[in-house]
Amino acid sequence: MFKKISILFIGFVLTTHLAMSWGFYSHKLINRTAVFTLPPPMISFFKANIVYLTENSVNPDRRRYAVEGEAPRHYIDIDVYGKEAIKTMPRRWNDAVAKYSEDTLMAYGIVPWHIVSMKYRLTKAFEEQNVERILLLAADLGHYIGDANVPLHTTVNYNGQLTGQYGIHGFWESRLPELFSDNYDLFFEDAHYEKDVTSRAWLAVENAHAALDSVLKFERELTLKMGEDRKFGYEMRGNVQTRVYSREFSEAYHTWLNGQVERQMRAAIKMVGDLWYTAWVDAGSPDLNKFVKLSEKEIQRIIEEQEKELKERKVNSRDHEGYLHDCACPHLQKFAPKQRPLYTQRRRKNAKHCATPF
Repeated sequence: MFKKISILFIGFVLTTHLAMSWGFYSHKLINRTAVFTLPPPMISFFKANIVYLTENSVNPDRRRYAVEGEAPRHYIDIDVYGKEAIKTMPRRWNDAVAKYSEDTLMAYGIVPWHIVSMKYRLTKAFEEQNVERILLLAADLGHYIGDANVPLHTTVNYNGQLTGQYGIHGFWESRLPELFSDNYDLFFEDAHYEKDVTSRAWLAVENAHAALDSVLKFERELTLKMGEDRKFGYEMRGNVQTRVYSREFSEAYHTWLNGQVERQMRAAIKMVGDLWYTAWVDAGSPDLNKFVKLSEKEIQRIIEEQEKELKERKVNSRDHEGYLHDCACPHLQKFAPKQRPLYTQRRRKNAKHCATPF
């Protein structure tokens, strides 16, 4: 049975109830929409907590600068390992560590492996019937799945900084969905059980990486065609006039991509629903109807605890929408801007593999 979801309604709810913030729109939309793919035994509980799942979908991004080791969970620079790496990279974590070392993997991102880990954690939370953990892990898992389906989360050139296309990450991931997602078709079949979570995670990365060439090529060609003057414009963001990609340029680029952003968002939504469902089934399909909705007081307590932790902890991290991360590799040094933030998740000089993808 198809779940007919009104994207206009979901977008309205996001903007009115969640005070949509710049750059977080897509993650919130993915988690919220995924709830409607769930079967009857699950959907009542998830719908009752839909605001929590939506609002907290962005928590992993908020932790990037507070939790050591968080940043690599959002991406994998697969092209660093060679042209055929998307096919030859070991799918199992232990095999990959044996081949490249854990330092190398952490240096260039671990998102497909982390998705597998998060799914097992969610299964454990279902088994323990820990409502707070279920919601926290479900929200986080949705975020990492969303990231794995973004082409620019699969490359060392994640923000176009190596090809003179600085800023393309936020353009593709945030600006385009905010402008055009009201017209996306997000109708889905019910969530299905995933027998091989590892393969599913890597399939998401493979499909996203296959779209990367178009992401970069079309933006570059359109810039040459339209020029810088027509590429950018200004819009009011609150009380601040902000330089953004112009609507004219955005519309043209979105058209050239021919539904790519919509397809990747649909894939992410379907995958989130499938893995939520799979974790629940693997836990023995516990009765979720006996679980209660988190109260506003409980939600506020959780938020306050998270805010306190974030204020007390801060680490340096690559800004996936902004800067070239630190790397000891000579072939990347020549592309580095004069000033760049240090990337301290792992020192790349300890990595035993650093292929030259360019």
